[in-house]
Amino acid sequence: MLKGFFHVPKAVNEPVKSYAPNSPEKAAVLATYKKMWNEKIDVPLYIGSEEIRTGNTRNMTAPHDHQHVVGTYHLAEKKHIEQAIANALASKAKWANLAWEQRAAIFLKAAELIAGPYRARINAATMIAQSKNIFQAEIDASCELIDFLRYNVEFMTQIYNDQPKSDSSVWNRLEYRPLEGFVYAITPFNFTAIAANLPASAAMMGNVVIWKPSDSQVFSAKIIIDVFKEAGLPDGVINVVFGDAQMISETIFASRDFAGVHFTGSTHVFKDIWKNIGTNIHHYKTYPRIVGETGGKDFIVAHPSANVKQVVTGIVRGAFEFQGQKCSAASRAYVPKSLWNDVKSQLIADVKSMKMGSPEDFGNFITAVIHEGSFDKLASYIDQAKKDADAEIIVGGNYDKSKGYFIEPTVIVTTNPKYTTMETELFGPVITIYVYEDSKWSETLKLVDETSEYALTGAIFSQDRYAIEEATTALQNAAGNFYVNDKPTGAVVGMQPFGGARASGTNDKAGSALNLLRWASPRTIKETFVTPEDYRYPFLGE
Repeated sequence: MLKGFFHVPKAVNEPVKSYAPNSPEKAAVLATYKKMWNEKIDVPLYIGSEEIRTGNTRNMTAPHDHQHVVGTYHLAEKKHIEQAIANALASKAKWANLAWEQRAAIFLKAAELIAGPYRARINAATMIAQSKNIFQAEIDASCELIDFLRYNVEFMTQIYNDQPKSDSSVWNRLEYRPLEGFVYAITPFNFTAIAANLPASAAMMGNVVIWKPSDSQVFSAKIIIDVFKEAGLPDGVINVVFGDAQMISETIFASRDFAGVHFTGSTHVFKDIWKNIGTNIHHYKTYPRIVGETGGKDFIVAHPSANVKQVVTGIVRGAFEFQGQKCSAASRAYVPKSLWNDVKSQLIADVKSMKMGSPEDFGNFITAVIHEGSFDKLASYIDQAKKDADAEIIVGGNYDKSKGYFIEPTVIVTTNPKYTTMETELFGPVITIYVYEDSKWSETLKLVDETSEYALTGAIFSQDRYAIEEATTALQNAAGNFYVNDKPTGAVVGMQPFGGARASGTNDKAGSALNLLRWASPRTIKETFVTPEDYRYPFLGE
């Protein structure tokens, strides 16, 4: 699988459309939104060439209007998972042996379909069933997904072109084989791009995949499936199943041909997956690859030299975009006492200026959280903060689920740096701030590093280069993606490879060649041109 004489198009990041008033893209996405709102789609299982409708269905609803049903999807039984495994394995040889440029062409075409005819549809689906405002949908479902597809092709060619040294007597080469077996992709609700990339990146490297999307993301997953099919992805390469997560996982992990899992989701679930794989390790043909990006308790630290407006904007955007439901969302912040009064007043003003409601109204910055379980969890922590003596809600703190799962952007200030919402991942529009003494900058950095089990993203704001260097060193293990004078969200494919360590995952860096390497099993081939015919070396003498 060498690069040969083919040259793929150089990957470039997809420009973000503005959706300004009277723009053609705004008109297109709103018209598509209205149409899809009433379509009532029916999503089957996709196994090999079959679309399987089991009759056991579940509704898809809009979080901002939870009584409105936009469609149904069918739930798999164990026999369907076994069928998916069989179909994947039956498709494996032909797909793995397909020339790499043919695989690349499929995903490059998929990128162009999303950039063009599918753009409004995939954005609208993400707005409707994941309650993203148009900007969040655009940077996720369109731009990031397009970037993943384009850049992964470029990364794949770089990998295949990386070959060992040879000389006149020996030709050495690396063959980048897919894994022996099939890959299991488990994807989250919060990013349409991640939902597509986890199965697609493994498939691009020649693997066959069984993909289980989140129950809360099936609506936009259907658009991904449509795109891949139109782009020419052969049947059986990515098989798509929905249903009971435990049953699906247990059936897959029981297969001798299970070769790897590509996961984004909760830390608890990922640890259970790792445990189950370990329990079955003697059963597998090969050691499975375990790649996961999980939770975060992401931080912002302001130095006394920081610019107040920049700090506040970093907090507001970092904590409240997409209702704080990004793995990278800021959920704890550390502000020096000397800046606190100015930060507090501007923060309150900014949060109070935010509008909340349906993503169909482009004036809304905040929409709904994903489902009732998330709403209830967030409401319970907000209620507790209202009672606790060492916590104060300075803005927000209200919630309402009568129509949609709406949680106001909420800022908690605590006198206890180990207060529960400084340590616990909430996954919603709630940030907790601890005000520290200016003289305790170094101690605060140590506190940041030791407070959380997670190590996904973090940001510092400072105009002091010595302080920046100190923080960069002190927090080197606290975040896999570290930001200087910027919010800790918004990693761009090809620019900021994404992933964290500790309880945040295996840090295999989606959006880089590092991740794709996890889905290859290299074979070294040495060919000797003049082969020795006597075992004796010169040191043996006569």
